[in-house]
Amino acid sequence: MCSFVFAGEGLACPRSFFFGGSIMELAYVCEWEKRPKSTHCPSIPLVCSWSCRNLVAFTTDLKNEDDDKDVSHLIHIIDTEHPWDVYSINSGHTEVISCLEWDQSGESCLCCASTSCFQLYHVFTDVFVHGGSRLLSADGDGQIRCWSMSDHLVNSWESVLSSSVDGDPIVALSWLHNGVKLALHVEMSGSTNFGEKFSRVKFSPSLTLFGGKPMEGWLAVTVSGLVTVSLLKPGGALLTASESLCRLRGRVALADIAFTGGGNIVVAATDGSSSSPVQFYKVVVSVVSEKCRIDTELLPSLFLRCTTDPLRREKYPAVTHLKFLTRENSEQVLLCASNQSGSIVECWSLRKEGLPVNNIFQHRSPVVGEKQPTILKWRILTTTGDLERVSAIALPKLPISISNTDLKVASDTKFCPGLGLALAFHDGSIQILHRLSLHTMGIFYGSSSGQRPGEESAIKRQRTGGPTLHFKALQFSWTSLALAGVDNHGKLHMLRVSPSMGQVLEMNTTLRHLLFLLEYCMVTGYDWWDVLLHVQPTMVHNLVEKLHEEYMRQNQALQQVLATRIVAVKASLCKLSTATAARACDFHAKLLLIAISSTLKSLLRPHVLNTPDKSPGDRLTEICAKNTDTDIDKVMINLKTEEFVLDGPPLQSLQQLIQWVGDFVLYLLANLPNQGSMVRPGFGFMRDGASLGMLREMLVMIRIWGLLKPGCLPTFTAMSDNQDSMQLLFRLLTKLWLCSRDDGPPQEPDDSLIDECCLLPSQLLVPTMDWLPVNDGVIVKLQGKHPLRLQFGKALCLPGLGSNTPLEVFSRSPGSQKMDNLRCVHMGVYPTEESKACTRCGCVTMLRSPNKTNAMKQWEQRWIKNCLCGGLWRRIPPTVP
Repeated sequence: MCSFVFAGEGLACPRSFFFGGSIMELAYVCEWEKRPKSTHCPSIPLVCSWSCRNLVAFTTDLKNEDDDKDVSHLIHIIDTEHPWDVYSINSGHTEVISCLEWDQSGESCLCCASTSCFQLYHVFTDVFVHGGSRLLSADGDGQIRCWSMSDHLVNSWESVLSSSVDGDPIVALSWLHNGVKLALHVEMSGSTNFGEKFSRVKFSPSLTLFGGKPMEGWLAVTVSGLVTVSLLKPGGALLTASESLCRLRGRVALADIAFTGGGNIVVAATDGSSSSPVQFYKVVVSVVSEKCRIDTELLPSLFLRCTTDPLRREKYPAVTHLKFLTRENSEQVLLCASNQSGSIVECWSLRKEGLPVNNIFQHRSPVVGEKQPTILKWRILTTTGDLERVSAIALPKLPISISNTDLKVASDTKFCPGLGLALAFHDGSIQILHRLSLHTMGIFYGSSSGQRPGEESAIKRQRTGGPTLHFKALQFSWTSLALAGVDNHGKLHMLRVSPSMGQVLEMNTTLRHLLFLLEYCMVTGYDWWDVLLHVQPTMVHNLVEKLHEEYMRQNQALQQVLATRIVAVKASLCKLSTATAARACDFHAKLLLIAISSTLKSLLRPHVLNTPDKSPGDRLTEICAKNTDTDIDKVMINLKTEEFVLDGPPLQSLQQLIQWVGDFVLYLLANLPNQGSMVRPGFGFMRDGASLGMLREMLVMIRIWGLLKPGCLPTFTAMSDNQDSMQLLFRLLTKLWLCSRDDGPPQEPDDSLIDECCLLPSQLLVPTMDWLPVNDGVIVKLQGKHPLRLQFGKALCLPGLGSNTPLEVFSRSPGSQKMDNLRCVHMGVYPTEESKACTRCGCVTMLRSPNKTNAMKQWEQRWIKNCLCGGLWRRIPPTVP
């Protein structure tokens, strides 16, 4: 078992959720299959990196079983929702991998600092060009490799680019900055405007192409004091250059890289001795005559405070960790000095100070506009006391400021994500320290240590025994609500980190904090899995309602941009509770409905090219909204039918999507009488005027296309030969739509409509629909108090979590048909085609397209990189009988 304590308290805290409980909790641990003999090499350092799309890459120290001297340099990549589905890359590195670095978010920022509302200057349909899906790795032989997904699958990777500084080990690695920086304003968390909560900060890219577009590439620092830069040219070629950090090259044991708002790069470096200065260098990258040029400049340096303290001058001889507090702040740095049994951590800040003037010059008359000369100087902010030996450090990525004003706001609002940094110790514990004052905010005691506060004898016994389980690599998630650690046995541990740091909060305050971070993920495009870790089933309904309220307060343009993102967030929230599982079905159906509607409308073309302002799709929406007639043919009269004229093959190839629309309308109407006190799938559409209006528009389009190509019409099994199924469904759908139109108060469906819907099953055969993707992820299993024990390579299968999982709102049997959720076709009970599934919602589709027509290929191309919900794809094994 694991124990948890508050800082400053002498009692262990009971395991509970964050609104009045522990700072950190173990969510799950994933370990490797046990082997006959130990294959670990303790001397090898491990590295770990967490992407904004919740992919975790890490290394292990496993030796080959055949040769004890040979260490396999593998890179392991998992998505946090399916940690057992690990993809191990045979990296090709010949030496120990020293650095892993995910690329940053691409064109995801929606807001502009100069205005209070969002500027939609980036298309949001595909938020990330590459953000969080490419990985850099570097080793002790100077080799750098760039990895990207093969076929856009998180469990299939390939090396696409590489560079090297032969024989010169890499000690620091970073992607060049793309100029996108977002500020998160905690003090405005109560505002109704997203533009006031999150703003774009003026920040220049490290290097720009023509027109100001950021140039991609990476920068590395070697142990011999070289800085090497590789630039990715638009054609795909690499432009590489190297330069010394300074004229007198020296050994660099540790280094870190940060960026300035002016587009410069700052490198911090030390030779590993605490008695030597920590040097800082400004690096400027440019392209001159198609060649990469690097200019370096020496900046003010510092000596550790512990080396000037007479009592500690020789106590901590080695600098073991050197990190800038944030990637975009080169003026604050964290240093850790250690000996064999302990460590000390210091936080320094670069400040501008006035330069004292000699008395000779103080009596002269001042010149108008003259300013006192200033100098940049490193000043220590704070230092810890003597600590246990530090084994790993993790810094938060949430972009909040840590000025005194911001600290007061955090104290008033009790919003703590991003304020703490994590230190892992060799005794197996983890401490969260305030990243400015370095005071302890909370402690996590690992499962192997067994010690609790006050049990000094246990600690002493542990120190005298063999090597304890401790973390060799540690990483925060992008909202700082989760912490991933790799221990010295290669196990991956996932910990929840309380957003209130253990403070007892009211439920409304807790919901406000989680809502704020969900909104942040919506705006940036980051994955929100780590926020879901803290959502209890009782919170789901309130969170969904409040999220919808905040969304409806935004301007119309922003609502349109975030329309699918908010539906995806709601769907993932509703999966966490049995009470809202049916609503998750509706949100998934809405995602598919929006996608099909936009695809069908995009096929329409204006009859005359110089037609005006509105597209045929917009005119269709406007006419259908104004015309409340229940006769589909009378609505068609008001449309320019020549805009709907299409060739036969595209219509025929899209028949499976058209069939889904028809079946879904029939299913909704047939189940209207069954929507009582118990919420069933489809309930959310009964009062959703916008979605019902969208269905009306599509029925009108399909009706017109059916006149041109009858084969594209949806097929219904009618009980009567003269039954006009489309006319009947449109009439009933229009009556339901009139009850829930946005321009009037919602009304209950009248008895006549319900009676007609009751008769539907006797007129048309109602299809059995199952549009909710099967969810096999870990998040719904983490509602309990006990951490999950998982194993790499073995899918999660826990007793009692099969048929009773809250997502089984549709009756499913092992022999039921498997659905291709994107193509809306059945794949059979045991599909033979290779398939892929969404890491977020579980949506399944065939990996290879069975279609030959352009129209269907265009539909499939929209989802080649991401699922309907924005999640990533992973290859799944075939189902065997």
